[in-house]
Amino acid sequence: MDPTEIPQTQRERLAFLEMRAYFTGELRRADIETRFGVKPAAASRDISAYRHLSPKNLQYDVASRCYRPVKSFAPVFEFSTERVLTWLMQGFGDGLDLKQRRITPCEGPGNLVRPSMGILSEVTRAMCAQRSLRVSYISLSSGASSREIVPVALADNGQRWHVRAYDRARQRFSDFVLTRITSAKVGPGKAEESELLSADEQWARIVELEVVPHPAIRWPDAVAADYSMDNGVLQLRTRAALAGYLLRRWSIDCSPDHRLNSASHHLWLRNTMTLYGVESAALAPGFTNENLEREKE
Repeated sequence: MDPTEIPQTQRERLAFLEMRAYFTGELRRADIETRFGVKPAAASRDISAYRHLSPKNLQYDVASRCYRPVKSFAPVFEFSTERVLTWLMQGFGDGLDLKQRRITPCEGPGNLVRPSMGILSEVTRAMCAQRSLRVSYISLSSGASSREIVPVALADNGQRWHVRAYDRARQRFSDFVLTRITSAKVGPGKAEESELLSADEQWARIVELEVVPHPAIRWPDAVAADYSMDNGVLQLRTRAALAGYLLRRWSIDCSPDHRLNSASHHLWLRNTMTLYGVESAALAPGFTNENLEREKE
C-alpha cells in the first residue's frame, strides 16, 4: 500500500503512531486514543493498517502489552527534523510535513544543523526507558572518543540541539551536541537514581534574570519596545543549565560594569549576582567569576 493513497486524517494518525514508536520505543493503543480522541476500535484499526503498511517494523511485547520498534525499523513516512524536534519539545503535532501552502509569505534565516533521525531516536528511546547509551562522540577539544552517558533531556540553544546527560566517566551532568554523536547503542539495565534528571541540580535550579537596555544605548526605549519590557525591565526565568545559552544567544552583556560594546549588545543583565554557582554562565558574554567575586566583596 502506498501511504499517499491513505486518507489524510488516517495518514496523520499513522504518522503519529510511527513516530511515537520510533522515538519513544513503545506504542500503546491508548496513545492514539488520547492524541486523536478516537475510540479503542478505531485505534486498533490504525495499528492494523500500519502493520499492513510495514509488517516488520513493530513487534508486540507481551510482558509490557505494547508494540516496540524492531532493530531493523525503517520509517514509512518522511519526517521533517524541525517538526519532530518541536513535537519532542512541546508535545503537540504529529511530525509529518504535509507541505501545505502558506497563508502569507514568511521566511527565516534557516537552520543549518539537522540531527540524524536515527541517532535522535536512539537517544530519545534511551531517555524514555531510563537507560544508558554507548556513544561515539566528536568533541572540539579532544576529538573522537567513546562515551557512556545517560541521556535525561533535550535542549535547544537556538542554533543547535544538545543532549543533557550524565557522563559516567566524569561522574557529572554535561551537555552533548546532538549532531556530534556519530553512533549510539542502548545499554543494558536501568540507570541509577543519581544519573537521572531528578538528580541534576543545575537543571532543577531556576534562575531569575533581570534584563534591561544596555546603559550605553542612546535611545533605550527602542530596545524596551523590541522586547516588550515592563517599566524598562525584561524578567526572565530559565534553568541554570540553560542560562548561559540564553544569554549568549541574545548577546546580553553580563559584565557587572556593562563594558561590552552596546552596538552588538543591546541588552545588559543588571543582576549579575544571580549567576553565582551557575555552571553554564561560562558561556555568558562578558561574565567572569573573578568579576563576580569582586562584586561580592
